[in-house]
Amino acid sequence: MRLLHTSDWHLGRSLYGRKRYSEFELFLNWLVLTLEEKYIDVLLVAGDVFDTSTPSNKAQELYYRFLCRVAASCCNSIVIIAGNHDSPSFLNAPRELLKVLNVHVVGSITDNPEDEVIVLNNNNKNEPQAIVCAVPYLRHKDIRCVEAGENIEDKNEKLTLGLSNHYRDVCDLAEQKKAAFSDDGFNNVPIIAMGHLFTTGAKTVDGDGVRELYVGSINRIEEDVFPSSIDYLALGHLHVAQPVGVSNRKWYSGSPIPMGFGEANQEKKVFVIEFAEGDFLFDKIPVPCFQSLVRISGSLEDILVKLNQLNEDSSTAWLEIEYTGKDVVGNLREMLNEMLSGSNLEILRIKNRQMFHKVINSLNQDETLDDLKVSDVFQRCLETFNVPEDGRKELTDCFHQIVKDLLEEDANAE
Repeated sequence: MRLLHTSDWHLGRSLYGRKRYSEFELFLNWLVLTLEEKYIDVLLVAGDVFDTSTPSNKAQELYYRFLCRVAASCCNSIVIIAGNHDSPSFLNAPRELLKVLNVHVVGSITDNPEDEVIVLNNNNKNEPQAIVCAVPYLRHKDIRCVEAGENIEDKNEKLTLGLSNHYRDVCDLAEQKKAAFSDDGFNNVPIIAMGHLFTTGAKTVDGDGVRELYVGSINRIEEDVFPSSIDYLALGHLHVAQPVGVSNRKWYSGSPIPMGFGEANQEKKVFVIEFAEGDFLFDKIPVPCFQSLVRISGSLEDILVKLNQLNEDSSTAWLEIEYTGKDVVGNLREMLNEMLSGSNLEILRIKNRQMFHKVINSLNQDETLDDLKVSDVFQRCLETFNVPEDGRKELTDCFHQIVKDLLEEDANAE
């Protein structure tokens, strides 16, 4: 049996206002061909299918068209879990209909952990191929009971325990099914677990849009939270493809296309996992670059040299340019736009550091929210109101908790 592990598509995401539907479509077309070329039996999508909880009609069209194409391919089954960007109720809405196509969707946990245990059968022989523990992104309310008087440490401890207990409960059910299959003569049926979360030691990239899922020490989940019975762990949320710890059986697949200029130089991948007569095989498949992103930073001379080189190479890249020279260049955008007129290059953002500092230092009125993170605004509030250093940690933890609760709100829930 062969599985393909991918995640973090973020269908519908834009970049500095530029729509990216053509990139998403090219990736999904490539993925269908890859499933067929590699004779994939099962596709695992580990969360963040969409970029927002209310995806556009175009994003939905890409999603459903893809599922129909895969259902008509050699791929027998698709398992999809919700990520923190997804609306659980939106993903779950067509769940029963999609089962007809052997598409299994788990948008949220229920009162019955068995709803997350999916047995995948060989369509030709009706034999069990794999047991999938499809654990979606776990929200605070899913795994923790709020009690009066709790501090941040108490909340973190409860969150860790709740997450650990949930994986244990789901995997216990999978182990029972595996034992029953073994009694019936079906040996070595692998247990595949899925999840959408942070783990200790994992890497992120500045500007990738990855949201901190938890506050305090819970930001990173220890590897030993996952039961040892798991034969492969398919994770989503982080955009850098990477293993969990030193294991070759626990992986983040990363995002398939760069979500921002910070990811521009990454080699994007999907993973192919094969279980054959008890053996485990693992392969990384590079994803082609469908739209080049280039970040240029330096003096005006440095920028002009790099732009000329890209022009000579007939590049079609989208550009993020940061001018770091000492002189103030007030007409930088006009100058660069004129230089690139008639080329295939497109500037999505220009950061004119000297002009920015000049304005901020003099008037401080042209700064926009695009230049600041939510946490930056909060830190400025702390400084403006002269909040003592010894009181800032508790306030900051509470602030992160509030922001997280707002981000987790399901706009489609009733």
